[in-house]
Amino acid sequence: MNQPTPLFPRVAAFLGAVGLCLALATPALAQDAEPSRLKTLRGAEVNAADPASEGIRFGPDTANIPRDFVQQPPLVPHTMDEYKVTKEFNKCLDCHSWARAKEMKATKISLTHFKNRTGAEMSNVSPNRYFCAQCHVPQSDAKPLIGNTFKPGKGLH
Repeated sequence: MNQPTPLFPRVAAFLGAVGLCLALATPALAQDAEPSRLKTLRGAEVNAADPASEGIRFGPDTANIPRDFVQQPPLVPHTMDEYKVTKEFNKCLDCHSWARAKEMKATKISLTHFKNRTGAEMSNVSPNRYFCAQCHVPQSDAKPLIGNTFKPGKGLH
């Protein structure tokens, strides 16, 4: 009686064959070839070096930029480049935990960050809210990549 071949080895063999075909079909890249350009979804060209270029400042402890809509997560008024956040450690909590915020003169984590997805209150930060940079990003004075006509809600200012 014939036993069917398990799916994983068949898929792995197929992907290996596809990879080999692509490797053979791809011409060797010249050392001095110009790097490919990034484009936004709207087609505007993006220079990959822009974030580190002049005109963009990620300053330490700058004044907060006001929110533009009611549920907007606050922007971070300092750089986060060296902030390590893993499942074992969250650098943000060194200053923003309720236990340390006053001492560090930092904003406390919102109470909403201590509720799980069903709304039950927890004694620690919810896993849903633990990775801060999912919502909170550093402020910068970077020029927009494309034009924008967004206006903040009137009740916020």
